Parts: sequence; C-alpha cells; structure tokens
Amino acid sequence: MKSFLYIITLGLFLLLPFAGNAQCKNFAKKVCKLELNPYIHDGNFNAAILTEGEDAELFKTFYAGQEYRISVCGSESIPQVEFIVMDVDRKVLYSNAKNKYATSWDFKVEATQQLIIVVKVPASDDKSAEIASGCVAIMFGLKAD
Repeated sequence: MKSFLYIITLGLFLLLPFAGNAQCKNFAKKVCKLELNPYIHDGNFNAAILTEGEDAELFKTFYAGQEYRISVCGSESIPQVEFIVMDVDRKVLYSNAKNKYATSWDFKVEATQQLIIVVKVPASDDKSAEIASGCVAIMFGLKAD
C-alpha cells in the first residue's frame, strides 16, 4: 500500500509542470495570438513560465522575401517583458527595450536565415518583494498577400 501511495505521489509531482505549461499555452492561444492580427499565425504556441531575472532563447528560421510579426506577451503577474532579436552571430537586430517595450515587431527578411529571439523578465528593484513568475509567450505571424 505504501509503494502504491508513493507511485501516485511521484506521478502527481511529475505531472505538475505539464499542468502549468498547459495553462501557459492556453494563455498564449487566448490572449497573445490576438496580438498578431492582421498577420497569420504560424500555428506554433511558444510559451513558458518564467520568473523575474530569468530569460529564454528560441531559434527560428525566417524565409527570404516574407514579412513577419514577432509578438511577445506576458501574464499580468510579471513586469514588462524584454525581447531581443539577434542573428546567428548574436548581432542585435532589434530590442524592444529601445522601443518603449513594444510588444511586437514587424520586419521583412531579404535572405533566408535563422534568428535568435531572447525573452527576459527583468528582476525587480524591490528586494523585499516576493519574486514574481508568470507565462511568457512568443508568437510569430506571416503577412497575408
């Protein structure tokens, strides 16, 4: 009986991260996808739970002659989210921190290339405050012809 209870408990702990991630993807579908309009969503929901001070990187291929929109949004529980777009040599092509923390960027690529999108949740200046965490989603849209 104890081993059965142990297996059930272990199973629940292993499934908890998936439940949080599922809620995050649901947030991306219901809230962030709307920010792509009038661009057509690429069908991928890139979302993760991040804590203040954390960052994440995503590599994505963009194709020559296409116009894109990158949209980044975060849940209300975290401060504004910074996102940076770099080429494979890590040369910064765009930073929303230099653009009043805009939530999207529209651009056109001249040559097919892989870009790196980094999202950061800035750490709070208030050291006595509880560390916040929440969902951050990166969405990609393609301009319709």
